[in-house]
Amino acid sequence: MTEQRQSDESPPSGSIKERIDPWMVGLALLSAILAALVVSPMLWLVWQATTVELGRAYDLMFSLRTAEITLNSIVLMVSVTGFSILLGVPLAVLTVRTDLPYPRFWTVVAALPLVIPSYIGAIAFVSMFGSGGEIDSLFGMTIPRIDGLWGAVFIITLYTYPYVFLTTRAALVSMDSRLVDAARTLNHGPVKAFRDVTLPNIRPGIAAGALLAGLYAISDFGTPAFMQARVFTSRIYGEFSGFQVEYAALLALQLVSIVAIVLVIEAGIGRDEDASGGGGSGATIMLGHWKWPAMGFVSLLGVLTLVIPVAIFTTWVFRSEGDRIPALEFQTEVAFNSVYLALLAALVACLFALPVAYYSGRTSSFVSRVLERATYIGFAVPGVVIGLALVFLGTRTLPSLYREGVWLLVFGYVIRFLPQAVGTVRSSVLQVDDETIEAARTLNAGRLETFRRVTLPMIAPGVVAGAVLVFLTTMKELPMTLMLQPIGMDTLVIKVWQAHEALAYRYAAVPALLLILISGVTMIVLLRQEGYEVT
Repeated sequence: MTEQRQSDESPPSGSIKERIDPWMVGLALLSAILAALVVSPMLWLVWQATTVELGRAYDLMFSLRTAEITLNSIVLMVSVTGFSILLGVPLAVLTVRTDLPYPRFWTVVAALPLVIPSYIGAIAFVSMFGSGGEIDSLFGMTIPRIDGLWGAVFIITLYTYPYVFLTTRAALVSMDSRLVDAARTLNHGPVKAFRDVTLPNIRPGIAAGALLAGLYAISDFGTPAFMQARVFTSRIYGEFSGFQVEYAALLALQLVSIVAIVLVIEAGIGRDEDASGGGGSGATIMLGHWKWPAMGFVSLLGVLTLVIPVAIFTTWVFRSEGDRIPALEFQTEVAFNSVYLALLAALVACLFALPVAYYSGRTSSFVSRVLERATYIGFAVPGVVIGLALVFLGTRTLPSLYREGVWLLVFGYVIRFLPQAVGTVRSSVLQVDDETIEAARTLNAGRLETFRRVTLPMIAPGVVAGAVLVFLTTMKELPMTLMLQPIGMDTLVIKVWQAHEALAYRYAAVPALLLILISGVTMIVLLRQEGYEVT
């Protein structure tokens, strides 16, 4: 360690030469170009917003309608975050620290809702339990309505709590549970030991999951739209559809401002000392007669998030009531289009990620960190905002590309999900042994040949994992697909949206089931790629 620090502080002549190596300079320039491409749509959005006359902008931003949208969006985000913590943290503790039977099975059940788009659950629950839904039609029952703002909170929470569950579970697994045992020897009860010892140590994990849940909630478009909740995303799309682009741009900037504030708050809350202690084992919490209620709790979540939607959509598949709507009927090419676009996005994202991740992983300079972080902007910005920015960019500067549609849509997917590929590829690059590369160089192998024959095979698992993640999330992306849809090129999510708009929910059955199936299979491939046993 001392030798390494000395070499970093006083680099020999060879290190100075490496810093001006044309190979690394080329990678830096290529990474800068890619980062600029990722950021450029947001700059166009800012420019469009600045063209609004000042008085008009003031009236739009401080109107009662904007105040309502802002309040609803914040309530949605805060409520989903809070409820996700209330669900995710206990589930993590149950599957890691207790004697709950079959913990691996319950872990899968608790995590699986993450692969289902929340708007799929929303359309199932609205059609069944919403105002005028099938419960009303069949039984004439008066039940609490699952719609509006609180309906959106309920549905989004069901499909985002796994973020908190998985990050908290990871923190619990890495934490040395002997710390809890030490507290128990000091006459701390289970609740006090959790509050004073466990909770401070797993707080960064909880904060990381809560951030993901909160960002998902405030950026979700489909669920609030299906629930008729007046929030930023649905209102931006509504103004865009009504050709009120000025108001849409201003709303988008307000939404981005809220997201930035959330990121700053998380940066202060989610920091704490590392409490991992080598995974030492400690005493298991014995549930006793609470074992059965605990299993019932996890089972209930599985029924709500998985069984009910699948059962509803499966029932619709075999229904033939009502007049036929030929335009909404499922066609095989719709599934092909979704897979085709997702594969293109995954391929382009990996091509973009390779130079950025390799440059960031092989150097620790300030420039490399800035360029890498620039590619993460799209992931923190809601898809409806990126879609709106690309519409501005396409119609103003690239009308032919905008009319063609496919590549502009793929570019939008790449901007949104590029960080997934960059993160996994960079992690693999960091695992590459410098000595292996130097050994290849001593055999007179050039930079490109060394990368192709040595480095690329070693980082291939990270590239594949990144491609699978981008494919999975692209398949489910709704707002950008709606806003940048190529003419005559329907996809699975477009068919679900069209069925909702026509209130012909049975036509959403096959596309929804295919989305669930493809997402589930993709998740299994990802888990196997990362070395998990999937039974």
